[in-house]
Amino acid sequence: MSKVLQIATREFVATVFTKAFVIGLLVLPAMVGVFALIGPRLFGPDRNFAIAGELAVVDPTGKVVPELRAALTRGTPDAALFDVIRLARGEAAGGQILEALGLAPKLTLVERPAGADVEREMRWLRVADKDSPHLALAVIHASAVEPSRGDTALGAYDLYVPPKQDARVEIGVQQAVREAIIGARLKARGLDRAEVNDLTTLARVRSVTVSDNAEQGTVGGLEFVLPVAFMFLLFMGVMGSGQGLLTTTIEEKSSRVIEVLLSAVSPMQLMAGKLLGHMAISLLGMSLYVGMGLAVLTSFSLFGLLSFSLVAYLLVFFVLAFFTIGSLMMAVGAAVNDLREAQSLMLPMTLILILPWILWMPISRNPDSTLAIVTSFLPPLNSFAMLLRLASSHPPPFWQVLLSIACGVAGVVAAVWFASKVFRIGLLMFGKPPNFATLVRWVRDA
Repeated sequence: MSKVLQIATREFVATVFTKAFVIGLLVLPAMVGVFALIGPRLFGPDRNFAIAGELAVVDPTGKVVPELRAALTRGTPDAALFDVIRLARGEAAGGQILEALGLAPKLTLVERPAGADVEREMRWLRVADKDSPHLALAVIHASAVEPSRGDTALGAYDLYVPPKQDARVEIGVQQAVREAIIGARLKARGLDRAEVNDLTTLARVRSVTVSDNAEQGTVGGLEFVLPVAFMFLLFMGVMGSGQGLLTTTIEEKSSRVIEVLLSAVSPMQLMAGKLLGHMAISLLGMSLYVGMGLAVLTSFSLFGLLSFSLVAYLLVFFVLAFFTIGSLMMAVGAAVNDLREAQSLMLPMTLILILPWILWMPISRNPDSTLAIVTSFLPPLNSFAMLLRLASSHPPPFWQVLLSIACGVAGVVAAVWFASKVFRIGLLMFGKPPNFATLVRWVRDA
């Protein structure tokens, strides 16, 4: 056991105390921090952008233009669009729409005759005017204000815009025309727009999560983020150190260092030491990210929403998945001579690690489905599937968790047994890379 611990310590120190490991460990937190600082500036609304120019309207009904004219006052930016959007969507929604579009729009209404030539007006769009750009041409349909039954959402108007125009301009123009048509429809039926808006506007009620300890407001999106976060931690820990085990085994074999090591320790001691050392490396990285996650939850006063049992289950299923995948990675590293030869043997394990991401959404949405239950007992997928179910809104019964752990332990025993046979023979084998049938023959011979 002392030799196993010495090998594990050597693997841990040789990996952790390097610049590459420190940089790789801190690069994700650094990226998150930088994105938190510059993200709002890159993806937030452009405060300097404004919709300014002329909107031409052909209105054969004669009822839509007055609604637009009432909402759009020539040359006054604070009146443009805001009244229309505010009446239609409420003060809060109106502010959000205008914030997304940038500064308050400055639309100048240009009324065209009811029988205007649309082709001629379309040529007007292509005429450049730096002082007052031609933004759009709206052709209102004759049935827009009084549509026939079943056509209330169709055939209201046609919109023509010049090429290479900012999409935000079209959004603002469409919003103005749509709300003007709706206002004209309501007025034609003798309805007051403000009163209709008051009757149809209902604030969204925030639900309250009731737990055994307390009641608090439900955090939207937590049921979506939490399973992904835990599966990402599990995937990062298993895949990161699994690749390290594969790489170091191949390097030591190709450089003949492995022969020196085998003169002092047995293959099983070497394999066990490497597994323990790289598992400690993964635990170090996972501890950092778990600590960051807890700090974020604390800063947003959401610490109470996380059950510490999930962290314990993360550790348990990480150990099961790591020993299963890690031992198989070492078997592949011992069987080949370089990384290029390892690609064909890595395909099954790559598929195993991709499957949880493919099944993540159906398992998270329906954690009690047949798919979720079956994958919870299939090593090594069971570690990922069961962790997704535990972090979902409907955790599985405790007996299923215990059965999944038992299946995981059985998977670890089978994987370590298979890997130890391949590891024992493959370490000193050189020449043609083996295929899967050759690995099975090695196991039978061993």
